[in-house]
Amino acid sequence: MSPIDRITTYADELTALRRDLHAHPEIGFEEVRTSGIVADLLEGFGIEVHRNVGGTGVVGILKGRSDNGRRIGLRADMDALPIEEETNLPYRSTIPGKMHACGHDGHTTMLVGAARYLAETRDFDGTAVFVFQPAEEGLGGARAMLADGLFTRFPCDEIYGLHNQPSGPHGTIKLRPGPIMAAADFFDIHVKGRGIHAAQPHSGIDPIVVATALAQALQSIVSRNADPLKSIVLSITRFEAGSAYNVIPDTAHMAGTIRTFDRDLRKLAGDRMRELAKGYGAAYGAEITVDIQDKFSVLENAADQTQAAIETATELFGPERVDLNSSPKMGSEDFADMAMAVPGAYAWIGASPGAGLHNPSYNFDDTIIPIGAAFLARLVERRTAA
Repeated sequence: MSPIDRITTYADELTALRRDLHAHPEIGFEEVRTSGIVADLLEGFGIEVHRNVGGTGVVGILKGRSDNGRRIGLRADMDALPIEEETNLPYRSTIPGKMHACGHDGHTTMLVGAARYLAETRDFDGTAVFVFQPAEEGLGGARAMLADGLFTRFPCDEIYGLHNQPSGPHGTIKLRPGPIMAAADFFDIHVKGRGIHAAQPHSGIDPIVVATALAQALQSIVSRNADPLKSIVLSITRFEAGSAYNVIPDTAHMAGTIRTFDRDLRKLAGDRMRELAKGYGAAYGAEITVDIQDKFSVLENAADQTQAAIETATELFGPERVDLNSSPKMGSEDFADMAMAVPGAYAWIGASPGAGLHNPSYNFDDTIIPIGAAFLARLVERRTAA
């Protein structure tokens, strides 16, 4: 019986698990309930379990029918987002202000399904390493696990991950070698002026005027400093200042993100942000500080592992359900740091079209759970036989 056929026989149990996780979302490094459920399930399958790796992470170790020295890692993320859910699903979030709006509950369930299949069949050689990662959403969960000795304590020859894509086509595996998701920096800009009554602006330094001028200037980094043949996004996503109609405040704050695939362009953007802030501060007589945080590395799929994933998906689902032409994405994913430590490949699984990721109306497509679980499990079987 193929992995997809066998896993389908307990798909209802996996769906129930996913919906339970959805109803009880936990954001980064708070996944105590989620990681506890995962660890208990793995132990029930007869898998060696290690808890609290990198905070709330879980690692499972399963040896196959023989030990040929091959160790294949499979990774899923577990955290939710600080979003208020706007669906009326019977299993909607029970936690105000928190929601699984990116499908990590589904990714976790897929890896649990793959682990159960591999534990029941043991139709592989070598060792499967199941990595359940906390805090993917910008809080550095992958880096925390790596700092806690992930690949020293639990060596892997290669590692694989996946993500749902609610734009379809349903059940299609999408991947390509090379850079596939962008690096991301998060930035905070604080402008300190001099507050004054709004009727006397000439006696103060208006931080809102300074900040809005700087915000416009920052867009010139993309349009006038960056090589037009290279991709970069600079987005200001927060702007905060003041609390009254008749008071010019002392300070203003902007925050946002920079996305690019190019290391030199990433440095250029940061350098230019600081130069522009210094210049505008001097021009307006304000103090401006810029804090730029390296949050995500470029996610690059290794050639051999990508080819292995392509062959696995083709075997399981047929060539018509494997898309090799999917474009790189400006979104970011901290699986990138794991793939920098050991060779890896990351794929997207098309789901039925619906509300997009990070949307309060998003709803994970449970019908792709057996597809993702089978894909992960078969990777272990094929790659330990290599």
